Amino acid sequence: MTSTINDPLKARHRTMWGLGDYPLVADTVVPDGTILVDACGVRPGDRVLDVAAGSGNVAIPAARRGARVVANDLTPSLLEEGRSRAGDLAITWEEGDAEALPYADGTFDVVLSCLGVMFAPHHQAGADELVRVCRPGGTIGLLSWTPGGFIGQLFATMKPYVPPPPPGVSPPPLWGNEEHVRRLLGDRVTDVRARTGTVRVDAFTTPEKFRDFFKTNYGPTVVAYRGIAEDPDRVAALDADLTALARRFDVGGGAMEWEYLLLTATTR
Repeated sequence: MTSTINDPLKARHRTMWGLGDYPLVADTVVPDGTILVDACGVRPGDRVLDVAAGSGNVAIPAARRGARVVANDLTPSLLEEGRSRAGDLAITWEEGDAEALPYADGTFDVVLSCLGVMFAPHHQAGADELVRVCRPGGTIGLLSWTPGGFIGQLFATMKPYVPPPPPGVSPPPLWGNEEHVRRLLGDRVTDVRARTGTVRVDAFTTPEKFRDFFKTNYGPTVVAYRGIAEDPDRVAALDADLTALARRFDVGGGAMEWEYLLLTATTR
């Protein structure tokens, strides 16, 4: 598939999410997308957009409800994986930028993003697009990792090991802060409902197994290690920091509880 994304920053993001094995990561640690589909009351016949859809964690359960789903993502390899997983479900898979969605105003009844739009670098631009493509009276539903939860702390742990982001780029876990999301959406929405939840991650019996899994399979962690590959002392330090992070969140036997924010809103 030929990419339509020309912005260098977006190209780097697309490359990053194509590294490792994000579908495997999603299968291992990501909350069931049905949580978001249920929260938004997706019904048969609804026009649904899954923004930054990845390999279909939300698009597939929405389509199983009988919705007409478009799954949009920056990374072609993830779309291909989602298409293979979806079988004959009625899902259209399209490459696109969450900050410049290729759809007319008010096209969709429900606009969803599960751990997706939070990684678009410019938060206000991403939020503006969610609102723009959702019809008046439609539903926006978001599931995002929180700043204080495990993934928020993972990014805080990796921060000293990666170059600073370009000006204007915001940290992804801010989408897990309710007040931040309310400010992004502003008075263009009403009936905002938010709650935190946790997903139990019990695939790793030791902190070291978590570290090695993310080091190999999770794009942002792969990039962090590649950037310091020529410095064995920094590699060892990041190894130790990620191991300590997993140990800090261990609730017993290697299991962890990772926090997310689930937020829904109605467009005015």
